[in-house]
Amino acid sequence: MTQPVPDLTTEQRLLATGATSVAGIDEVGRGAWAGPVSVGVVLIVETDTPAPVGLRDSKLLSPIARERLAPLVLDWATSAAVGHASAHECDELGMRAAIALAASRAIEQLDRVPDAVIVDGPLDLLFPQSLALSAAVADHRWRRSPPAVVEAVIKADQSCATVAAASVVAKVTRDALMAELTESYPAFDLDRNAGYPSPVHQTALRGYGLTPLHRRSWKFTETIPWERTRERNFSEPQR
Repeated sequence: MTQPVPDLTTEQRLLATGATSVAGIDEVGRGAWAGPVSVGVVLIVETDTPAPVGLRDSKLLSPIARERLAPLVLDWATSAAVGHASAHECDELGMRAAIALAASRAIEQLDRVPDAVIVDGPLDLLFPQSLALSAAVADHRWRRSPPAVVEAVIKADQSCATVAAASVVAKVTRDALMAELTESYPAFDLDRNAGYPSPVHQTALRGYGLTPLHRRSWKFTETIPWERTRERNFSEPQR
């Protein structure tokens, strides 16, 4: 099956209709059991320079291909960043709100705030007023003015080059973060599963219980036989 090739059609339209900069955003880690949910953002100011050859949604790429593309994306982009919401924030806020928080953190790291943002999916996850979010997210203040235009595009990671690029940057960054934590939690095989379900991960949970990296509100915790009555005293990893 031929993989979809993202292009700059949507970005070109937004730039042609008044935006001076456009960014694509995408998240990774939504379905993980451990670790943060991470949002990548890639900003461009013109579309004359083509996107890196081979760019695709990160889910369609091998780890080697993602690692090769990530520095090419950073060279191509005017600015790029990744924001995170912790496992605790995922539990406290819910996933949609946690993604909104991580997205705002990513955008505020950019060299400039984009005039327009392309979001992967049917919902605008940038602004609290678009969701019934908790006070913790509603109280998050933008240090700079937020983007003026947010365009939600279904399967944007497969059709929009900036969103595909954001997915690659987010995936490579989050995988590296989880790999660093393997030394603190070697039984959980985080450098291989990045906090997602795997046989080794499930076995470690039954033997060691939840760590500070795990999302305690997820349904998988119901399968840990003794989790409700006692929990191994893991300390926060030293970073």
